[in-house]
Amino acid sequence: MVLPVTQREFRSKKREVFEDILEERRQSSDLRYAMKCYTPVIYKNLIPCKPSALKTMVLQSDQLQYVIRQISLESGESTDVVQDQAAEILDEMGQNLTLATVRMFALTLSKIFKRLFQKVCVNEEGIQRLAQAIQEHPVVLLPSHRSYIDFLMMSYVLYTYDLALPVIAAGMDFMGMKIVGELLRMSGAFFMRRTFRGNKLYWTVFAEYVKTMLRSGYAPVEFFVEGQRSRTCKTLTPKYGLLSVIMEPFFKGEVFDTYLVPVSISYERILEETLYAYELLGVPKPKETTSGLIKARKILSDDFGSIHISFGKPMSLRSLASGRLNRSQYNLIPRHFSQRPSKEMQKFISDVAYKVELQQIANMVLSPGVLIAAILLQNLPSLNFSVLVDKTVWLKDLTEAFGGCLEWPDNMSASKVVRASIDLYSNTMKLADGEVILFEKNPNDILTEEQVFIQAVTLLMCASYRNQMVNTYIRPGLVVLACKMGSSTSKDDVFRTFCFWRNLFSKEFIFFPGFEEKDFEEGSFLLSKCDVVHLTPHEIVITKNGESTAMFLFKMFQPFLEGYQLAFKHLAMEVTDSVTEKQYLSGVRSFITQRILAGTSQCYEALSSDMQKNALQSFVQLGFMKGCKSGDAVIFTVDKQVMADMEGKLGLRMLGMKNLEARL
Repeated sequence: MVLPVTQREFRSKKREVFEDILEERRQSSDLRYAMKCYTPVIYKNLIPCKPSALKTMVLQSDQLQYVIRQISLESGESTDVVQDQAAEILDEMGQNLTLATVRMFALTLSKIFKRLFQKVCVNEEGIQRLAQAIQEHPVVLLPSHRSYIDFLMMSYVLYTYDLALPVIAAGMDFMGMKIVGELLRMSGAFFMRRTFRGNKLYWTVFAEYVKTMLRSGYAPVEFFVEGQRSRTCKTLTPKYGLLSVIMEPFFKGEVFDTYLVPVSISYERILEETLYAYELLGVPKPKETTSGLIKARKILSDDFGSIHISFGKPMSLRSLASGRLNRSQYNLIPRHFSQRPSKEMQKFISDVAYKVELQQIANMVLSPGVLIAAILLQNLPSLNFSVLVDKTVWLKDLTEAFGGCLEWPDNMSASKVVRASIDLYSNTMKLADGEVILFEKNPNDILTEEQVFIQAVTLLMCASYRNQMVNTYIRPGLVVLACKMGSSTSKDDVFRTFCFWRNLFSKEFIFFPGFEEKDFEEGSFLLSKCDVVHLTPHEIVITKNGESTAMFLFKMFQPFLEGYQLAFKHLAMEVTDSVTEKQYLSGVRSFITQRILAGTSQCYEALSSDMQKNALQSFVQLGFMKGCKSGDAVIFTVDKQVMADMEGKLGLRMLGMKNLEARL
C-alpha cells in the first residue's frame, strides 16, 4: 500500500529554512545574474543531445514505428505518409530549449518578479535533495498549480540554483500566442492538445516523446498532476494520463528508478484572482494572446505579497512499488507493444497521484491573510478590527496545532500583521472607522442581480484564500459535522456520518482512497488534543470548552453544505428528466441567484461553477442521478425516486428540502 502523508506526520517534521532569492536580485545586477556561468547539475548517465536529435530518436523508436505500421494497414495510407504525419505532430509539440532564451527570461523575470512580489522564498533543504536526485535517476517535478506564473517560477528557481532546467508540459493555448509561444518553446515548454482521445498516432507520439526524454535523463520532466489551474485555490482531484506515461519506463524495466518530486507553490495573492472569480461566475475565460499579455502589464504596479516554494522529498517509484507491484506482465510481450495497465497498476497510479497531492498540501505555507479571510467570511459584512486581531491570533494557534505551516512575522505585533494583510488585500477588504469591511451593505437597498454579481466576485476571491487552509481543517471539520448531525454520540454512529460527508465531498477535497478510518482517527485525535471533543472507547462528545472551536469549524464548511443542498434542491424541483452540464450550470446559477435576491439564502459561494460541478459529480457517484455520453455532451438523468428515498437516509436529511436552513 502506498501510504499517504498525514498532518500528524507533517507536524513531527522539523520546520525547514526558506531563503528569499529576490533579496540578492535587489542588491546586484540582473544582467550579471542572467549572464552568469551556468553549469547545471545533470543526470549522471546523460549523453547530451540537441532537441532535433531527440525528435529523431522518437521517430525511430520501436514503439512509434510499430504504431505507424498498424495505422498504415488500417487506413491504407503508406507508412511514409503516416511517418510524415508523426513528424508534423512532433514539430508542433516539441520543445527547443536554448540557453540564450533562458538567459533572456532570467533577465526579464528578475525585473518582473521584483515588482510583483515582496519575496520569493525557497526551502534550501529541498533544493539540496533535488540536486542529489537529479544526478541519480530521472526526475519528474510535480508542482501544485494555482497560476500561469507557476512554470515560469519553477524554471527561474532552478536556474538560480544551477540545476538542470525542466522540460514542461504546456497547453496548446500558449502555442497560439505570437512570439511568446515560440519563446516558451525555447525555454523548455512542449505543447500538448487538451484532448486527443481516439487519436492513436498523436497519443503515441506524445507518450514516446515524454518517455524518451525520461529514459535518457535529457532533463527533469515537469507537469501538473491537477491537469489545470485551480480557480478556487483548493487542490483539484488528480489526473492520471501523464502520470501513467512517466511510470511506464519503470514498469517495463527501461529505467532502474524514477524520482517524483512534489512541489508546493504558495501565493499570498494570485495574479489571476479577479479573473478566476469571474470565470467561476460563468464569464468565459479570455483567450491567451500576446496582446492580452501586454495589456496585463498594469498589474506590475500592484503588490502580490510573497511566494513560498517548497520542494518535497523525492519519492522513489521503485520504493513505492516494492512489495506491492508485480511488473512481470510487461515481460511477457515485446516492449514496443502497448498494453493497458492492469487494475493493480491503475490502483497504484491512483494512489501515487493522491500521495503526491497530499504531500503538496502538507508542505503549503499559509499566510496571515488566509486566516483573516476565513474569519471575515464568517462575520459578514464587517468585523471590528480589535476583535479580528484577537480571532486571528486564536486561529493562528489552532492552525499550528492542527499541523498547518504558517508564515507569521516574529518582529511585528499581531495588530500590525493584521493591518499589513488588510493593506495587501485592499482590493477585497478595507479598514474604516475601526471596522474591517468586505463589502458595503445598506439594509434599505434593494438587492439587484448586478449587486449580487459584484458581491459574489468579492466573496469568491476571499473564499479562494480561505480555501488554502481547508485541507488542514477538513478531517477535524468533518468529525465536528458528524457530531452535530449524527443521530447519537456513539462513535460508530459519528463514524458512519463522517464517512457519508467524506464521500459526498470527495470531489471537493483531497482524501486518500479507502482511508476513511485513518482520516476519522486523525480528525478525532486533533480535536481531542485541542480539547474540542472528549473521546471514550464508545463515544465522541464535543466538550463545553470546545463549543466555540466546533462552531468555527462548522461555519467554515457551511458554504459547502448549503451549496450542495441548493444544487440538490434545483435538481429535485426544476429538472424534470435530463439535463446537460451546460444547462445544469445555467439553471442552478439562476436558481441560487433568485434565492439570494429573495433573501432565503446568503450563500454566494454556491454561485461558484466549481462547487456546482463538484456537487453534480458527487450526486452521480452517490447514485442520485446517472450520466451517459451523447455525442460530445454528457446527459445527466435525474432519478426522482432515488432522490426522494435518499432524503430519509443517513445524512441526506441535511440535503433534503425541508429543514437545512433551520439546522444551519
